[in-house]
Amino acid sequence: MILYKPIYYKHKLYKSQKIKIGPTSIGGDAPIRVQSMTTTSILDTEKTIDQCIRIINAGADFVRLSVRSMKEAENLRIIQNKLRDKGINNSLIADVHFNPKIAVAAANIVDKVRINPGNFADDSIREKLIPLLNCCRQSGTAIRIGVNHGSLSNHILNKYGATPEGMIESAMEYLRICMEENFFNLVVSLKSSNTRIMIHANRLLVKRMMEENMNFPLHLGVTESGEGEDGRIRSAAGIGTLLAEGIGDTIRLSLTEDPENEIAAALKLLHNGKGRLKIITDKPAWNEYHYSKRKTNEILDIGGRNVPVVVSSIPVIKGTKLDDDAIIADFLYSSNPDFHLVHEKSSFITDAPGWQSHGSEFNKLYPSFNREEFMKTSYRSESLNFIQIHPEEINNHLLDNLTEFSNIVFILLCQPGKRNKLIRAFNLLYQSGLPVPVILKSEYPCSDKELYILKAASDLGMFFTDGLANGLWLENPNFPSGENVNLTFQILQATRARMFKTEYIACPSCGRTLFNIQDTLARVKNSTHHLKHLTIAVMGCIVNGPGEMADADYGFVGSGPEKITLYKDKQPIKKNIPAQYAVEELINLIKECGDWIEK
Repeated sequence: MILYKPIYYKHKLYKSQKIKIGPTSIGGDAPIRVQSMTTTSILDTEKTIDQCIRIINAGADFVRLSVRSMKEAENLRIIQNKLRDKGINNSLIADVHFNPKIAVAAANIVDKVRINPGNFADDSIREKLIPLLNCCRQSGTAIRIGVNHGSLSNHILNKYGATPEGMIESAMEYLRICMEENFFNLVVSLKSSNTRIMIHANRLLVKRMMEENMNFPLHLGVTESGEGEDGRIRSAAGIGTLLAEGIGDTIRLSLTEDPENEIAAALKLLHNGKGRLKIITDKPAWNEYHYSKRKTNEILDIGGRNVPVVVSSIPVIKGTKLDDDAIIADFLYSSNPDFHLVHEKSSFITDAPGWQSHGSEFNKLYPSFNREEFMKTSYRSESLNFIQIHPEEINNHLLDNLTEFSNIVFILLCQPGKRNKLIRAFNLLYQSGLPVPVILKSEYPCSDKELYILKAASDLGMFFTDGLANGLWLENPNFPSGENVNLTFQILQATRARMFKTEYIACPSCGRTLFNIQDTLARVKNSTHHLKHLTIAVMGCIVNGPGEMADADYGFVGSGPEKITLYKDKQPIKKNIPAQYAVEELINLIKECGDWIEK
């Protein structure tokens, strides 16, 4: 049952052109389209058809299938015809790597072909691309120029490195050929498992296309985002940020789960904007194309070079102490200064009247003022003062009056979905040069956990991928304090702002994957989740695996049917290990390299 229908909102300055993928429009004023990808072998016709039907019944507009051979390309026709016989007319998309001839064969059958410039052709690009353009022109087939950060071609890497600029040039050299050949039935995508790179690359792509009079629709996705809450948060932080900026015409959440789960989450992410999200119209005062941390004062552990802090309200329960193994916020807030919940890892915040009466009784207790209280009082902390303030209260007059204080931190009170107000506030901070650290505080009322995490990551992710905020405080009365704290840490980790647990990079699986990636990921996590200092990748195949896991300390990559190759950093160390022994061998490799810690 579909609970949420896709809606659309478009960039004020960048309006993509509308094209057709089969019977379905994309771009322009068309709705944002949702898609997923099958994980079955195309040669298993019935299983593939069943999975296509589940994906479509979940609400997908398109289904993508990995095509690795001519035999698989031909079987696409059988799958498509059988779906049509069942009354299912949704368009199929062929995903082709390495072989331009297979792309041409698939283009004669399906409504869209995705090619990857990183492995389509590293030389003689025009010679290899034009036959595909001619075929697609004749058959009415669309093309996606799908660039992956993890599989850029050698000539791009040699010139630009694995950078957003390299991704953009990889796409643009193909788009320029298409323009010269008058082929415009195109979609473009720039994907990465790194949310910062994904966001900055897509913004820069829009800018570059506008400069060269292009307006092709964009497909958005965060590759190898993983499973469960991690995968949803990472996807929402990347995709949701761009959607709110009006960038994006079709999306895919790449989750290491059954593909129909991707559709349900994607539709909820789109629902996040219905009636709430407004397109950001204010031009940022900071560089929105490259990460640069905003310069602020360093006050105790907040601001400066410190990672963003986590703040949480605490229930005051007499005689109770926090569990030493719990995930603890850096600052715990209570309006009652008679604290019974004590933990040596945390500092405490209370309202100004309580601090003024009892501040001397507690170590690491700091006051929180509203704007008027702070300006009127003469009794402040000498080390750290918090000012809870709404974005619209920040103005030049206030900022001028605060220049003499070097021990204040703003707690910026956010309304879900009201990012324009936050951006205006940060613009004023940038323009004034006042180096006050900022902690974002936002309260969400929704009781649907999945919708809650998608909203929070979508609304607030950009303030950490862009290096603007110095802390985060999430509240939701429908969930225990510990769950809100955990989500806060997860958003910071998904935006590469702060690591607090083992980082897993995991692909969603497709027809190229020749081992059970979901079960394997679960076994890897079960064995390594305590290694909080490591990033571990579990990848289905070599197409994007070695590249997308470039940031990982250890990699687990499918290299053949039930065969695994293990990587340390970027180097393959143990090759073609039987899948049944590979997790044990991964543990042995981590131990051999001196990175293992006993539980």
